[in-house]
Amino acid sequence: MINYFALTITEIGFSKIELTVIGSVILIFPILFIYASKNLDAKGVFKWMMEKPNDWIGKK
Repeated sequence: MINYFALTITEIGFSKIELTVIGSVILIFPILFIYASKNLDAKGVFKWMMEKPNDWIGKK
């Protein structure tokens, strides 16, 4: 005997605003993660360090 268990959205208690926020985060997070990953690679950090050597942490 197989028992399936599921709750509907209204039983969980999510409103339309909460579902909108959850949906937008699910769509936006991967895009921003990929964008940030490309800008925080070792070459990018080294390039920034060479362009602004006086801004390094501990340099002041």
